[in-house]
Amino acid sequence: MSSTQQSVKTHSIISDFKEITKMRLSISVVFSSLTGYLLGVDTVDLKTLVLLAFGGYFMVGASNAYNQIIEKDLDILMDRTKDRPVPAGRMSVNTAFTIATIFTLLGLIVLYTINPKTAMFGAISIFIYTCLYTPLKTKTPLSVFVGAIPGAIPFMLGWVAATNSFGIEPGVLFMWQFFWQFPHFWAIGWFLFDDYKKGGFFMLPTGKRDKGTAVQIIIYTVWTIIISIIPAIGFTGKLFLSPIAAVIVFLFGLVMLYYAILLFKKMTAIAAKQLMLASVSYITLIQIIYVLDKFLR
Repeated sequence: MSSTQQSVKTHSIISDFKEITKMRLSISVVFSSLTGYLLGVDTVDLKTLVLLAFGGYFMVGASNAYNQIIEKDLDILMDRTKDRPVPAGRMSVNTAFTIATIFTLLGLIVLYTINPKTAMFGAISIFIYTCLYTPLKTKTPLSVFVGAIPGAIPFMLGWVAATNSFGIEPGVLFMWQFFWQFPHFWAIGWFLFDDYKKGGFFMLPTGKRDKGTAVQIIIYTVWTIIISIIPAIGFTGKLFLSPIAAVIVFLFGLVMLYYAILLFKKMTAIAAKQLMLASVSYITLIQIIYVLDKFLR
């Protein structure tokens, strides 16, 4: 094999590994975990931070790999997923399963070294995502509700990793990201509606791109905004938000709400994609604001 062929093969292996673990998504989830850790910790411990990052990536990567194994026959039907390693035939099911299993074990071990509660929530997350959410996606729109549970655990997980306890603070972080996921994933389900339909996935609450779905997107966006500013009231223990930060958080929430209302008015795939992008920007910026507010006030 020539050096050029070897280089191409190596690039393909790395690319497939990134795809099977959904690297970009996994990194964004790890970001939430690290944010939760920084919000909960009194003194930052670099070792714990690194362990949380690796452990979180292993768990999310494992969930994504299991998901692609289970959905391989459906992925090949959809344009956005047909070139994934398993349905495209570049990676065998056994190889993908081996990666997923190794990642699961490594993730649990790494998170357990932080504390047992962190490992427990990591295990719960991967179980719900793989064994409940994934099978339900082709059966009921309620799958989004089930999927929002493991999707909201990482933010909470970071606080538990920092404090080795579960109370109102990680509960609020969980609820915030839980409600945020509905407008986010329904927006994705809206603009990818036709592609999801090919695979038989039910992502929208009414099953259709209609006013009912748009109204629910607005309602859950409002709930997201409300929960995001609750820490400013002072009833959420050590999780606190200063008045100035609360105003900034609220204004960013209004921007997301604007795009939710825009979708209600226009009812187009373009408007849904704009909402999705706004939701990603929102959750990232708000988490950064929370951390900055804690360490700068």
